[in-house]
Amino acid sequence: MTKAVPLEAAPDLRGRLALVTGANSGIGFGVARRFVRAGADVVLAVRNTAKGAEAAQRLGDAAPGARVRVEEVDLSSLASVRDLGARVNAEGAPLHYLVNNAGILAPPRRTRTGDGFELQMATNYLGAFALTGLLLPVLRRGGGRVVAMSSLTARTARLSTEDLNGTGTYHPYAVHSTSKLALLVFALELDRRGRLHGWGISSNAVHPGGVSGHFHVAGPSLGGGRPDLVARFSARLYRLPGLGNDVTGGSLLPFFAATDGRAEGGAYYAPAGFAELSGPPAPAKVPGRAEDARLAARLWEASEALTGVTFPGSDPGSDHESGSGIGPA
Repeated sequence: MTKAVPLEAAPDLRGRLALVTGANSGIGFGVARRFVRAGADVVLAVRNTAKGAEAAQRLGDAAPGARVRVEEVDLSSLASVRDLGARVNAEGAPLHYLVNNAGILAPPRRTRTGDGFELQMATNYLGAFALTGLLLPVLRRGGGRVVAMSSLTARTARLSTEDLNGTGTYHPYAVHSTSKLALLVFALELDRRGRLHGWGISSNAVHPGGVSGHFHVAGPSLGGGRPDLVARFSARLYRLPGLGNDVTGGSLLPFFAATDGRAEGGAYYAPAGFAELSGPPAPAKVPGRAEDARLAARLWEASEALTGVTFPGSDPGSDHESGSGIGPA
């Protein structure tokens, strides 16, 4: 069991702006609700705006006077991500918190996006990378903190920057783990580069442990049919006491990472309980690959090449290896 980080009193976030992706349900909705109750203005960045509007209504009912709006974004589409970035930048309001929460878990068959990317990698990682880069101007204006939603399964993942699209045999859960490792590597590298180049932002990451809910079955049932055995088993397993957080507990992790004064840039947080499956926030075990500076530099370069979104400043270390020579498959 890892020692939990002592929590501060509920923050007063009046006058501050948060954008949460995938905020119409699950942990995304839970963290948006925490922001609203703390007084922040909240942007629900969602693929389905009808569901987003329903979520906004529920948030308004829970916190009368809350300032919540819905913005459409499909993170698997670079055009959609660019559209959202353009709208938010055009408004010019400082962005204080960006929670890269949206994701998809283990579609049963490999699916390609309109940009030619594998669906999980596009939604869980490349879309978040691109959105963060596009929102950097308003994040810098707000001294923003960026939080990435990784996964406990990132520990077992392997990451090849020469094959982010996974052109080999498709294993749904392995690809999911890889996308979450990529997101974690990016989050830590973003903080390093932010400090190096003086962007005035910070970045960290969390994983929520075991959280039962719609997420476990939505991806595995993509395209119809019953979720696979792993999905059904996981959805039930994490309901057992001590083996998972509910949405309320799971949403505390990204909210803590975004707002608590004890949460540090460049850190990784997870539940404090058994096997990091449940409990309050605590420092997480960082996979060794996520601390590989050369891998981080190669991933960054490959991601800029794939998305066409570049960040200001040069490579943070001239001794890093670079060059990946990859593109959409």
